[in-house]
Amino acid sequence: MDPQAALTFGQNALFLLLKIAAPVLATVLGVGLVVSLFQALTQIQEATLSFVPKLIAAIAVFAIAGPWMMNTMVDFIRNTILSIPSYAV
Repeated sequence: MDPQAALTFGQNALFLLLKIAAPVLATVLGVGLVVSLFQALTQIQEATLSFVPKLIAAIAVFAIAGPWMMNTMVDFIRNTILSIPSYAV
C-alpha cells in the first residue's frame, strides 16, 4: 500500500466517523442548549436535569438513525475488506 492510498483510506474513515457521529452530537448539543437555557431562566441547578434529557435524546437518535449508521459502517467495512487484494504486493 502506497502512502497516498493509506492517506485516502484514513481520510475516508475519518469522514465516515464524522458523518455517523454528527446526528447524535448535533441532537445532544441542541438538547443541551435548550436545557441550559431552561436552567438559566428558572435558576434550577440540578445535575440530572441536564443529563437525563440528553441521554433520552441520544437513545432516540440511535433508535431512529441506528439502522442507517449500521448499514453505512457495514458498507465501509465490506468495501475495505474487498479492497485488500488490490493493495497486496
